[in-house]
Amino acid sequence: MAKHNNYKRKIYLQNTPREQAKKELLDKYEPDRLTEYVKSADSLGRVTAEPIFARFSMPHFHAAAMDGIAVKAEATFSAHESNPVQLNRSEDFVFVDTGNPVPSPYNAVIMIENVEEIDEETVEIIEPAAPWQHIRPIGEDIVQEEMLFPQGHAVRPADIGALLASGAIEIPVIKKPLVTIIPTGNELVQPELAPVPEKLIEFNGTVFANFIREWGGEPLIEKIVKDDPSLIRTALLTAVASSDIVVINAGSSAGSRDYTVHIIGELGTVYTHGVATRPGKPVILGEINGTIVVGVPGYPVSAYLALEWFVRPLICKHLHIHEPERPKLLVTLGRRIVSTMGAEDFIRMNIGYVNGKYIANPLTRAAGVTMSFVRADGILVVPPNQLGYEQGESVEVELFKPVSEIAGAIVFNGSHDLTIDLLSAAVKKHNPHMKIVSSHVGSMAGLIAIKKGEAHIAGTHLLDPETKQYNLPYIKRFLPGHELVLYPFLKRKQGWLLPPGNPLSIQTINDIIEKKADYVNRQNGAGTRVLFDLLLNDAGFSPEQVNGYDREMFSHLSVAAEVKNNLNAAGLGIYPAAKAMGLDFVPLSDESYDLLMTREFFESEQGRWLISIIKSKEFEEQVNRIGGYSLQVDAKPIII
Repeated sequence: MAKHNNYKRKIYLQNTPREQAKKELLDKYEPDRLTEYVKSADSLGRVTAEPIFARFSMPHFHAAAMDGIAVKAEATFSAHESNPVQLNRSEDFVFVDTGNPVPSPYNAVIMIENVEEIDEETVEIIEPAAPWQHIRPIGEDIVQEEMLFPQGHAVRPADIGALLASGAIEIPVIKKPLVTIIPTGNELVQPELAPVPEKLIEFNGTVFANFIREWGGEPLIEKIVKDDPSLIRTALLTAVASSDIVVINAGSSAGSRDYTVHIIGELGTVYTHGVATRPGKPVILGEINGTIVVGVPGYPVSAYLALEWFVRPLICKHLHIHEPERPKLLVTLGRRIVSTMGAEDFIRMNIGYVNGKYIANPLTRAAGVTMSFVRADGILVVPPNQLGYEQGESVEVELFKPVSEIAGAIVFNGSHDLTIDLLSAAVKKHNPHMKIVSSHVGSMAGLIAIKKGEAHIAGTHLLDPETKQYNLPYIKRFLPGHELVLYPFLKRKQGWLLPPGNPLSIQTINDIIEKKADYVNRQNGAGTRVLFDLLLNDAGFSPEQVNGYDREMFSHLSVAAEVKNNLNAAGLGIYPAAKAMGLDFVPLSDESYDLLMTREFFESEQGRWLISIIKSKEFEEQVNRIGGYSLQVDAKPIII
């Protein structure tokens, strides 16, 4: 490591406004636009390098617009019901089909429905034909030498038809900008290799490549470069020599092995190091030997956003096209959004249509959680001068998905369970226009969402400490006066999730306290958290005696994943989570996991259809294959 000591940790990052950094970058970028010829049939999405003109007219002859006979119009003027006119074949008319040439001297077409055939050579008409009726004139669609498309036009499917019809078999297009992607990091391995401790699968490069391809660029992913200044320097110099734009991933922050900004500064110029955004702050914008270099963070969500902010505009400028904008939707916030002054916040959102309103709830804001980006319906941009928004406020969200897809979603809120994922898949399978949007926020939060009209369904498994009854006491206590239906969904086994072999020999909550296990808890308001607190209280213990009580996870699978990687760990959860992660499981009890919904939704077409999916044999078989569940297929809904 001694050879790297001259690269000191750069603690300070700039806080440049994003739009300012973008403008400065675009002002510096002078694309070297090259032209290449491609076959029109293969030109979808390509951008014209110069105006395209028609070589031929379409049609290039007088064409029949109807099936019928071509006639000389003046020979038909006397035709009337009281004065039928007979015409002789080849002398007075010829038969034509739609699209056939209309030969001279004929100048009109009479529809076959208005023609009476006397014999093979003679027809009779009773209506006159107007000159040029039912004839497509030369150039009706396209006229030779007419400009079809200007420079900078992105070719669409219908455009290809116009190109081919007018004789433009090949067209000049702007050559796609070559964008070289350099992944860096000692911890990275190729996706084909199985993950090992302390190593991460390199997938950002492939995601970048597909974004770049979608935006019109030509991506090139280089091999993984280790965190070594000399290797990074060589990779950058090689890339800038042959690329229009270079993207280097990771090493853009201010850590002890974040060399990128230093090397770009040595070899060229750094325009910006750090933008006023969350996530995505540690971005590097610069150039080496006249080629723009964009350094993006290693965290996936930060990287994807930075790529969109800075690489997409460069590609659009290179192609001489407008940067696309997402459609926007006015939504009502289901939860409070807290932000900090001085930086833009980009918050991934789930959106559903409930009780005549679009309700939006934030997903996790962690920059490394890829699935928050995958599951998001849109993104909320909180301006730098805004401290956030209150629950119930109306805000504008940029959409990732069509409004029609969002409006058809069933909004699920509440406790996490693996069967909800199965149900979501079943819904999508049976109706591609419908889906379940899930927010795993715990049983209590699910009840509150139903109370506020912000969800269609809530999953709940709250055990009342006094009655030892599940769910109903809480619903009556917190949602009085609401017309609700509690649908008995399933029974499931709760128990201790333990590392394979149960190294601490844990059987009871006393063992967790006495053996100082690293307990992995669920979030406040989760049914599993309520059960654990009840077990603690019944055993005479306090939360302070639990090692790790304040460490919260938001799903059973997250608890199981934590337990799997710590031989001293323990958690409370459901059997399917233990099975999925290969953990030991010590059962404690069977609990009721029920679905709460408004009576209006339960009786709606959407609600009845959902219940039919739940009651289907196919869904029951899928649930039984997981194990640890018992669907309440014969239970009656409880009207509250």
